[in-house]
Amino acid sequence: MAIITISRGSYSRGKDVAEKLAEALGYECISRDILLEASEEFNTPEIKLIRALHDAPTVLERFHYGKERYISYVKSAFLQHLKRDNVVYHGLAGHYFLQDIAHVLKVRIIADMDDRVREEMKRENIPADKALYILKKDDEERRKWGIQLYGMDTWDSRLYDIVLHIKALTVEDAVKIICDTVQKPTFRTTPESQKHLEDLALSAKVQAALVDSYPKVNITADGGRVFINWVGESQLPHEEEGLKIKRLAEKVGGVSEAIINPTKSSQKDTRPHVNPFHNI
Repeated sequence: MAIITISRGSYSRGKDVAEKLAEALGYECISRDILLEASEEFNTPEIKLIRALHDAPTVLERFHYGKERYISYVKSAFLQHLKRDNVVYHGLAGHYFLQDIAHVLKVRIIADMDDRVREEMKRENIPADKALYILKKDDEERRKWGIQLYGMDTWDSRLYDIVLHIKALTVEDAVKIICDTVQKPTFRTTPESQKHLEDLALSAKVQAALVDSYPKVNITADGGRVFINWVGESQLPHEEEGLKIKRLAEKVGGVSEAIINPTKSSQKDTRPHVNPFHNI
């Protein structure tokens, strides 16, 4: 079938769309569940995972490789969960982790700021100026997080297959549009796209297993084989250390062989970033 990710701002009705969509399609609907799974699996307080996903990276810089650790934990739990297919995910990070998976329909839900302010005022019992300040700060933190960690702007429409504005369109309209779109052949799971997702999930699982001791490695996978690459200026390991890393990786379930790449790789992202939703 397919996977649907819904990116949304606070009080944009994205949660309502996701829940009604999952009900209409008979899919599983997940969001905060991923944080709970990661928290339990890696014995990490949930609040740290929430801050790693929500706050701009500077918040975690006082932790030793805090960003790399917490993001890798959440990414691993996220991808292990989504291997099951037939899922609607709403929340942060889904569109970053699944950019190249063919059977993922990526949706952005937006709403007018005035409508969002009114909803924030009602739910939090605060005045309009405070509600506006909170929403703008929240939007900016999410943008900074994406740009600094992944070189992607949450408001860049190129990240999504569909951008829907909830105003003239209702939640029910959005659900119908997404339901119709996800039925198209291009979003059907194929053996090739499923393998791609499973390779991505395995590489994330190994990354999470190594990140505490080796935060500056990049893992890729092909079938059960994983390839461990050194990124940027990090020191290449000596032979004994390389064997230790190889053994650690091969203890991870699903890994048949770990291969150490003897050269360094770069993850620098030079893509331009656009901000088409800046005034929304």
